[in-house]
Amino acid sequence: MKKIALTLLCGIILLSCDFRRKDKIADDGAKIAEQALKDSTTVQVIDTAYNFGSVAEGEKVEYSYRFKNTGTKPLVIVTATASCGCTVPQKPERPILPGETGFIKVVFDSKGRVGPAHKTITVTSNARPDFEQLLLTGDVTGKMKQ
Repeated sequence: MKKIALTLLCGIILLSCDFRRKDKIADDGAKIAEQALKDSTTVQVIDTAYNFGSVAEGEKVEYSYRFKNTGTKPLVIVTATASCGCTVPQKPERPILPGETGFIKVVFDSKGRVGPAHKTITVTSNARPDFEQLLLTGDVTGKMKQ
């Protein structure tokens, strides 16, 4: 019985150490993001809106919004989120250095989205003033029945 209790106690201790490590990693990530926001830069958004025209339901639309770091410090994109789960933005993983152009790729899945589409992408970064909201619009037509 003592062996079982001792084994259980050792397991609990090991698990609690792992949780602390994960908390430290999360804290470090928050500190990095906070520091990046303090080291602000400026950005020129080249493409703020894209109209994909008309697509058939079920098609996927892909577009890459361009932006340029016009400041003197690296531009860090912290998050890129869309107004709907059918639209998935992909932010750059590395900082965009001064003078460089970066891209935010967006994929819109039109499955089950017949009608006008109006999606917004919100970007959080260390740019001041804030990154402009990106817009994706178009029309999704129903599938033709044979």
